[in-house]
Amino acid sequence: MGAIFNVFPLLLVPVLIYNVWAFGSTVANHNANAVRQHLYDAWLRVPMASGVEWIVTFGDVMVLLSLILLFVELLKSTSTGTAAIFNHALSMLVFIICLVEFLLHPAFAATPFFLILVMSLLDVLAGVVVTIVSARRDVEFAGQH
Repeated sequence: MGAIFNVFPLLLVPVLIYNVWAFGSTVANHNANAVRQHLYDAWLRVPMASGVEWIVTFGDVMVLLSLILLFVELLKSTSTGTAAIFNHALSMLVFIICLVEFLLHPAFAATPFFLILVMSLLDVLAGVVVTIVSARRDVEFAGQH
């Protein structure tokens, strides 16, 4: 089970949630603008001590979930095994899928999805950079014996 966790790109979770929501809503509404507007509708209103309301939207929740999963992905990227290589390859695939959806489907041309797209790019870049640096250190330590 741990090996699957190390290979599976966690940012695929918010991307899949967004896909199910966007394609399902587009089929039901036949209007991508209504789908995109739903991202900005209030899901939760929290009264603050300052007297104003803090409004949380669906898009905010998606971005928050993605940030949490990006943090876990960055922690996972410190490993240098074969699973890490597969994880980076799958993360690149997630990024490419996000980029294509963002550019071609109207329901994905929204700021929350763009932020998820950027997080998937950062996951790919950070994973590759951290893996290269870690592997270099492993090689240097191995060569010193």
